Amino acid sequence: MHLIMLLTALVLAWCLRSTDSETTGCWRERWQRTLKQFLLPPLLLLTTAIAIIWMGPHGQMVWLWEGWFSYGLALGFWVWTIVIGLKLAWESWCLYQWVRGQPTTVLNGLTARLLDLPTLDIAQIGFWQPELVISRPLLTVLDEPHLEAVLLHEQAHHYYRDTFWFFWLGWLRRLASGLPQTGRLWQELLILREIRADRWAAQRTDNLLLAEALLVVVSHPSALTEDYCAAFSRVVPPLTGAAPRKDRLNQRIEALLTEPELSSDVGCWSWIWLGLPLLPLLAIPFHQG
Repeated sequence: MHLIMLLTALVLAWCLRSTDSETTGCWRERWQRTLKQFLLPPLLLLTTAIAIIWMGPHGQMVWLWEGWFSYGLALGFWVWTIVIGLKLAWESWCLYQWVRGQPTTVLNGLTARLLDLPTLDIAQIGFWQPELVISRPLLTVLDEPHLEAVLLHEQAHHYYRDTFWFFWLGWLRRLASGLPQTGRLWQELLILREIRADRWAAQRTDNLLLAEALLVVVSHPSALTEDYCAAFSRVVPPLTGAAPRKDRLNQRIEALLTEPELSSDVGCWSWIWLGLPLLPLLAIPFHQG
């Protein structure tokens, strides 16, 4: 029975990822669709494994060996999951400690860490309380109005706690790397995250200034990895072709130059789908050891 639960969860996770999500509509609608398709499969696998571990290797099984086999698979899956999370946390912590060792400067009332990088980079690095980092060349390339617009974009990442939430999303990305469309959904979440920060900043500054700064910054390759930061210049992953780069840059520019969206903010009821991965836990009270 436990093995059937595992196989059912795996098939459902695969099917949920096999359907293409639409990339039309306002960014709020796209965010909801993409996040749902990204989160549900790995969460379903995790809760199914928890249910099997909780119920243990004993019970009414179809085959005598099934109990320990399914229990071992579920336990091994969670051990692998924890190892991935610890590795990601260690790498993030090491980068954060390195950043905290860099000299500081004050820009428009914000404390930032100066990085000796040849690229044009500005980003938030850390967890719940990230550090603002900026490369020295960026201070000479952008004038004060454009720099202020870029700083507002980074304030938006801090406001939404993007570094914290995308740490956990990045953990689930590694966990579900074998499922279909994981890479595409991850890149969609990244571009929607940047569009959200752009829109937040555009409400507090001239959107044309922000668009002009974006064109300047993304014309240079970034030295910061997407896994551990929320960066203004992040429009595409490294080592991709020119066509996808142009497409994602155009999405951000168009979102900045269009009128604000009229759709209302997403309410709490729209997150009710997060309860679906909890369904495997309902089997625990009915288990007979």
